[in-house]
Amino acid sequence: MTVVSSPANGNVKQRAAVWVAVVFVLGALLGSVSGYLFASHSHADIKRILSDDERRAQKVAILTRDLHLTQDQQSRLDATIREAQVKFKAIRDASQPQIDATRGEARAKVRSFLTSDQLPKYEEYLQKIDAERKRTGQP
Repeated sequence: MTVVSSPANGNVKQRAAVWVAVVFVLGALLGSVSGYLFASHSHADIKRILSDDERRAQKVAILTRDLHLTQDQQSRLDATIREAQVKFKAIRDASQPQIDATRGEARAKVRSFLTSDQLPKYEEYLQKIDAERKRTGQP
């Protein structure tokens, strides 16, 4: 079988090469955009933990916007929220020993019925939970 070389065959090969290159570039771009979107959405779900001052300022800003508060009302709202935050903290601090004791009792009870194979996995689980609670500022 003899292949006849003609100018039209060269043109077809060039066009095919261009199409392959275009498809490759489009695939690379689509992959990059998809990777970026996946990464940004998976990390966007993690919210930064706000301090008491930041949370209070956020609440004042939202209510100022939604209720069209005056400067005096904003100041009074800020003071009221600050006062409540102090009281909430005092309540949490006072009840924390009871919470810690109850948590310890529950953990000891769970440990009592776990096998020796299950116990290390449970301890690892508790370490993760405790680290997450510490990270989020939960008691």
